[in-house]
Amino acid sequence: METIVRFSFQLLVLGFLLSSTSHHHVSARLRRNIQSRSVSESAAASKDFTTFYYPQTLDHFNYKPESYTTFNQRYVINFKYWSGPNTSAPILVFFGAEENLDDDIHGIGFLTDNASRFKALLLYIEHRYYGKSVPFGSSKEALKNASSLGYFSSAQALADYAAVIMHVQKNYSAKTSPVIVIGGSYGGLLASWFRLKYPHIALGALASSAPILYFDDSVPLVGFYSIVTKDFKETSESCYKTISESWAEIERIASEPNGLALLSKKFKTCNPLKKSSELKDYLDAIYTEAAQFDYPPTYRVSLVCDGVDGAPNGTDILGRIFAGVAAYLGEKSCYDLNIFNDLTDETSLAWAWQTCSELVLRIGHDKDTMFQASPFNLNNYIKDCKNLFGVLPQPQWITTYYGGHDLKLILHRFASNIIFSNGLRDPYSSGGVLENISDTIVAISTINGSHCLDIHQEQPSDPQWLVMQRKTEVEIIQGWISKYYEDLQLNNPEYSV
Repeated sequence: METIVRFSFQLLVLGFLLSSTSHHHVSARLRRNIQSRSVSESAAASKDFTTFYYPQTLDHFNYKPESYTTFNQRYVINFKYWSGPNTSAPILVFFGAEENLDDDIHGIGFLTDNASRFKALLLYIEHRYYGKSVPFGSSKEALKNASSLGYFSSAQALADYAAVIMHVQKNYSAKTSPVIVIGGSYGGLLASWFRLKYPHIALGALASSAPILYFDDSVPLVGFYSIVTKDFKETSESCYKTISESWAEIERIASEPNGLALLSKKFKTCNPLKKSSELKDYLDAIYTEAAQFDYPPTYRVSLVCDGVDGAPNGTDILGRIFAGVAAYLGEKSCYDLNIFNDLTDETSLAWAWQTCSELVLRIGHDKDTMFQASPFNLNNYIKDCKNLFGVLPQPQWITTYYGGHDLKLILHRFASNIIFSNGLRDPYSSGGVLENISDTIVAISTINGSHCLDIHQEQPSDPQWLVMQRKTEVEIIQGWISKYYEDLQLNNPEYSV
């Protein structure tokens, strides 16, 4: 049985973290749950990577004295495949998102898998306020309050990336090297936004599983939880029905004398339940994570459902649900319901700030799903964020600053060279770009794909549809680079490519 490895980037149920006023208004953390690698593989890969630190400006958009403060931003370079300075060989740049950069270096294979083809320099940049790239000297100080967190935004992060990329181009005589930016999930949003905001730096962007339509009022009416439900129903009708019926059973038992204690015992919780919503949110997070990261060859939805359906004859509904939990998480002496919602974890707290300031993902329980109906409530969300950080979210800012309304029309007019890739078993694909917008803004979707799978490391067991998805992406990027070289030589005959 596969061990489910969660680094610091669990699926985060923000509504559960924040909410004292509502049951389950979910804004899920955009995570890439990268499969574990062996120590020997990681050690071997580390030899090819060199770590650097760039003195990054704290505030790119103000000219107050404190704005000029700097902090060390970590970036990592792999020179192994690069053809060298003054060759105009491409630079493939991976945008670190809401996690420690180490996890991406050893989990994201798209760059190393294709570097030799392009003779590319590989550059990985850590996002501010995560990992080792924190201002104010420590995460404790950086995450202390809204004043220190006020420099923490996607716009600042994009400006950071621009500064580091230009520094690397200058440092290694690579000013004519075309830059392709790559990101997954929130990092995919950053990659697409970077191409829109900094087209003079990035030639193109691969945005994997980027739910760019999940902001403001451009959010799809039926989305995230409908796909989770579809994944489970297609995998096992009986599993889907058991889960659908379990919520009412949880409520029924919880309403009985000593009911919460009975539920705690049945689900072997490490701490006694204080309310039934703790258990329901925990189960919700397991199901959504399984759907989001339903990767071959061990499909996680099947893992849960095999546990549910494989329980001994006569097992009651909640006994079957627990069997699914145990199959997914493995046999444990007790199960920590806080695994998805620990605000004492610095990474989780940092992401909570981002979703409480600008990245307001309007995700709630749709009707006609295997979950209890609970639509997203913006007023409660705002109230909870105000209680947590003392600031009000700005739900309209993302679409104001980056666009989002009438996306197809707007991007068709002025944008180019963006690949939006999605797996349709990923719940976030409901907020992704699934149709070509123009000849150079293309959507590549796979029916059986899941979250960010295309940018993971190639495996011998990869199904043919995944191999072809990656092949198509590489061919498109090759086309961008070839056209760039034509333009470069046309305008600068002295350059040889």
